[in-house]
Amino acid sequence: MFTELSSYLDAFIAAADDGSFSAAARRLGLTPAAVSKSVAQLETRLGVRLFQRSTRSLALTTDGERLYGQVRLPWSEIGDALTDLRQGAGKPAGTLKVSLAHMIGREYFVPMMTGFVQRYPDVVPDLHFENRQVELIAEGYDVAIGGGIELTDALIARELSGLRVVLVASPDYLKMHPAPKHPQELTRHRGLLRRMLSSGRLSPWVLKNNAGEEVIASVRPTMVLDDPEAIAQAATNHMGIAMLPLPHVLTLLKRGDLVRVLPEWHADALPLSIYYTSRKLVPAKVRVFVDYIVEEFRASGNAARFQQE
Repeated sequence: MFTELSSYLDAFIAAADDGSFSAAARRLGLTPAAVSKSVAQLETRLGVRLFQRSTRSLALTTDGERLYGQVRLPWSEIGDALTDLRQGAGKPAGTLKVSLAHMIGREYFVPMMTGFVQRYPDVVPDLHFENRQVELIAEGYDVAIGGGIELTDALIARELSGLRVVLVASPDYLKMHPAPKHPQELTRHRGLLRRMLSSGRLSPWVLKNNAGEEVIASVRPTMVLDDPEAIAQAATNHMGIAMLPLPHVLTLLKRGDLVRVLPEWHADALPLSIYYTSRKLVPAKVRVFVDYIVEEFRASGNAARFQQE
C-alpha cells in the first residue's frame, strides 16, 4: 500500500511542479499515460479532483493546491532521508535541482562544477538557467543562486558577493556622443533601460560616488529590455549607455567591447547569494554543494571583482 501511495504522490507532485503529465513523465521515467493514471488513482482514493484537465493545460484545483502546499516539502524531505539511508548515512547523493541566472551561471558557476562532480560523483547537479526569481519550495528547487530573492522563515541565504552596478557604453558610441562628465549630462545621451521582471517597473538610475553624493540620473530611452545580457549586447552594438552589474560586463570591458562611463559614479544592487530551504533536515547533497560554492567562489577572486571600484 505504501509503495502505491508513494508512486501516486510522486506523480502528483511532479505533474504539479511541471504543469504537465508529459514533463512529469520525462522526469520520472514513465509514460504520460502512467502518470495520468497514478494521479487519477490518487484522486479516487481521496475522493477529490486534484487537477483541472484540458487538451492544452493542466491546472491544480483548490483541493489540489491545498494538498500540494501541504505535502510538497515534507515529501521531498522524506525522499532525501531515504536516499541518504540507501547511499549510506549522510553520504551526498541524488539529483540536485539548481536555479541560476543565464550569464552568471554559464560564466562563473558552470566552471566550478568540474571540481564538484569529481568530489561528489553520486550527486547530479540539474542546472536550470532562468532570468527570473524562482519559488524554491513551490517549484521544487534545492538551491538558487542569484540576487534579491525575498527571504522568508523557510529560506536561508549565504552571501557570495556584493554587486556594484556601473555605467558602460561602446567606444564607437562615445566617439559619436562625447562621454558625460557628470550624471546630469546623461540627459543628452541615449540610454538602454531595464524593466524589472519582479515588478514590471523600470529600474531607476540612482548613482552615487565615494564622496557620498547621490543623483537620480535621466537619459533619453533608446530601448527597454528585461534581460541584462541583452542590454549588454545592445550596448556593444552602440545603441546607448547601459547601467549593469559588473558580472555582466567584466568580460566585455576586458575585451574593449565596452568602456566605463562616469567611472567615479556607481549604483549598488542586492548581493549575489546562494539560497536554500531552512528545513530541519538539510540533505547532504545540499549541504556540501552550498559549502563548496561558497568556498570556491571566494577562492576564485570573483567576490572582489564583482564589487571593485
